[in-house]
Amino acid sequence: MATVLTACGSQKVISDDDHSGHQEHASGDVQEKTASAKVLPTFLNGQAEQIRLVYEASGQATEILKWIPCYCGCGESAGHTSNMNCFVKEVNKDGSVVWDDHGTRCGVCLQIAVQSIKMKQDGKSLKEIRETIDLTYKKGYANPTKTPMPI
Repeated sequence: MATVLTACGSQKVISDDDHSGHQEHASGDVQEKTASAKVLPTFLNGQAEQIRLVYEASGQATEILKWIPCYCGCGESAGHTSNMNCFVKEVNKDGSVVWDDHGTRCGVCLQIAVQSIKMKQDGKSLKEIRETIDLTYKKGYANPTKTPMPI
C-alpha cells in the first residue's frame, strides 16, 4: 500500500472541490461484487490510473476508512456512513467485497482517503487521523457522514 500512496499521495488526484453534481448522481452509484479486495471492480476499467490506485489502497484500508467521515454530501445523498463507503459498500464475511463507484466522480472522497491512509502509514492513530480530517474539512464542505468516533 505504501507504493500505491507514494504514487498518488504527493499530488492531487482530483481537485477537492470537484464534487459538483453530487446530488444528481449519488443515488445512481454503481456497485460491483468481487472475490476479494485484491480484485478491483470492472467499473474502474478506463478510469485514470490515480483513481485505480486510490481504490486499490482503499480496498486494503477499510479498517481505517470506516472511522473517517466523508464531507462531499454522500451521507445525505447516498446514505454513506463513512469515507469507506465511497469506495467499498461492504466487506463480506467470506472476504468478498462490494465496491461502490461513487469515489470515481468525487475529488473530496479521493483526497480524504489518500490523506487518511497516508497519515496511518506515517504512524498517526485513528483518533489523530479523524481529528485532522474533521478539522480540515469542517468549513466549506458538505455535512459529514454520521461516522462513529474510533475506539
